[in-house]
Amino acid sequence: MTIHKEGYQILFWTVLILLAINILSISYLFNGNETAITLMLAVSLVLFLLILQFFRKPRRVTPLNDQQVISPCDGTVVVIEEVDEPEYFKGKRRQVSIFMSPLNVHINFYPVTGTVEYVKYYPGKYLVAWHPKSSTENERTSVVLRAKNGAEILLRQIAGALARRIVWYAKEGQSVQQGHELGFIKFGSRVDLFLPLDAEIKVKMGDKTKGGVTVIAAL
Repeated sequence: MTIHKEGYQILFWTVLILLAINILSISYLFNGNETAITLMLAVSLVLFLLILQFFRKPRRVTPLNDQQVISPCDGTVVVIEEVDEPEYFKGKRRQVSIFMSPLNVHINFYPVTGTVEYVKYYPGKYLVAWHPKSSTENERTSVVLRAKNGAEILLRQIAGALARRIVWYAKEGQSVQQGHELGFIKFGSRVDLFLPLDAEIKVKMGDKTKGGVTVIAAL
């Protein structure tokens, strides 16, 4: 299993803390109690494996297509609707939102090949990721991409109740490729896509998406 670079430090401290807890428990709290020691070791192993799988980095092959918008993340489609987007477009757009549970891979991918036109980070609240106001009130990062055909797409990384750190690699003026890494959100979170009104949506509510692979819309 390949581990994402954002997980190295957390895994190091996880191992250190679990090791210290187990040593103290075996030496003082559960000295001689084999059942308690076995349970403590089992719980520690499960916690380590959960964090390990969270920061896994799967191999993905992106089907490059300038006329398609691919999924920026693994998760479940929770919103498909026409909305007013007030931050950048200041007008109506098609919104597709994907909820990422703590069990999903949390790498974010560029949905199109093109140029980064706009990047803005906002500190904020930590409402649950599926809350309607999380898109405008939670900690978040907005990235606008101009595709090769001139269409602009806004991608918004949104922190959830557990996620307290959003990582993004996009810089204004940068040329990016569909399927390459855009960033990472630690633990439960959500990604919103704001697409042109004439975009043909290819997913349905409740669909499971695979980042860098699933086709979200056709431009």
